[in-house]
Amino acid sequence: MQDFHFCIDEQTQGCIARFQADYMWKTEKRTVGSKCFAKCVTKPGSSLSGSESSCISRCVDHYIEATGIVSRALFSTTR
Repeated sequence: MQDFHFCIDEQTQGCIARFQADYMWKTEKRTVGSKCFAKCVTKPGSSLSGSESSCISRCVDHYIEATGIVSRALFSTTR
């Protein structure tokens, strides 16, 4: 899409970029949620136990922290 940036105005480009970022975030959120759920919930029931809920929360927190570390490392190498 960047090859055709000259065909659309800046406002449209910004809208497309926001849409892409939102889509990527939602896709990533589903992926992390699925992975953490599979890791933490071994016997699904009608509700989560306290330990399952804590495990999912820690799993997501670790993922967010790792993503931040990787992002900062990538950003610092591109300078």
